[in-house]
Amino acid sequence: MVRIAVDAMGGDHAPTEVVAGAIEAAKQGDVQIGLVGDPQVLQAELAKHDISRLPIMPVPSEGVISEGDQPALALRQKPKASIVVATGLVKKGMADGAVTMGSTGAAMATAAVVLGLMDGISRPALGGPVIGFAPRTSIIDVGTNVDCRPSQLLSFAVIGDMWARVFWNIENPTIGLLSVGAEFGKGNRQVRETSELLTKSGLNFVGNVEPNEMVKGDVDVVVADGFVGNVVMKLTEGIGQASVDLVRERLAGALPEGDIESLTQELFEKTNVVNTHGGGPLLGVKGVSVIGHGRGEREEVKRAIEQAKIWHRLGIVPKLGEALTEVRSRAGVEE
Repeated sequence: MVRIAVDAMGGDHAPTEVVAGAIEAAKQGDVQIGLVGDPQVLQAELAKHDISRLPIMPVPSEGVISEGDQPALALRQKPKASIVVATGLVKKGMADGAVTMGSTGAAMATAAVVLGLMDGISRPALGGPVIGFAPRTSIIDVGTNVDCRPSQLLSFAVIGDMWARVFWNIENPTIGLLSVGAEFGKGNRQVRETSELLTKSGLNFVGNVEPNEMVKGDVDVVVADGFVGNVVMKLTEGIGQASVDLVRERLAGALPEGDIESLTQELFEKTNVVNTHGGGPLLGVKGVSVIGHGRGEREEVKRAIEQAKIWHRLGIVPKLGEALTEVRSRAGVEE
């Protein structure tokens, strides 16, 4: 069985929904859960369920690093916080991956410090599909790095290239750079300098991509800094939810309730992909760390655990390390 450490204290609905989601995942029979949290809290939540035959092991921790905490400072002040303990289990070889629905900044900082960064990576990146109309188009980064140098964006391109090769089995993924115009040279200084690096990288770089073109799925990987990527993701989610509400309101009484529910669910899944998948892997660190949507409930927790299982089995970490070294050498990037 795959061993997954779950941060039971992280997320808007922790610990109740996180514990419930972990239990649902354990029922699948192919995963062993290390449930990390305050012992008394865990005991109270687990008492609500029958786990007598499930591979769930409570792991004690002290404190939580919340969204309002400064991650680097919180790591020093809360060395036994749930996300730190969960990630530490991966580092010690006692878990194959860690899952949290808590603070993205805390998860990134903890993974970078505890697991360590791959050679050539100064910060890890979070990414994957964000638009369901183009389910095989990934955008990297979507929130972990709001300020990036061109060399970091090059690393994101390598991360995305490996994602597409390993996850989607695409032999030579196309790489695009998110910008305000498709023409070469359009964009700010960051985009222009990154274009030059990508051109020399040996990757299948096809140039700039405008946001409205992403829904077509013509490009396999779209590279952006985390500020822009997160804005794109959250705008897509917001428009999607507003569209769902409008469709449900306008069709009420005109179609059977079951048909309306089916239609609005499909629309939600196409515009709220992170919620649908439960979360995505933090890439660039030496271990599997999956970050879920903060507002995710038990079903999203279950799906996030499934993502961790998938990434462990795919062996993405060593493959990504090899690819990073090769591409950065071709592009002439030393740091």
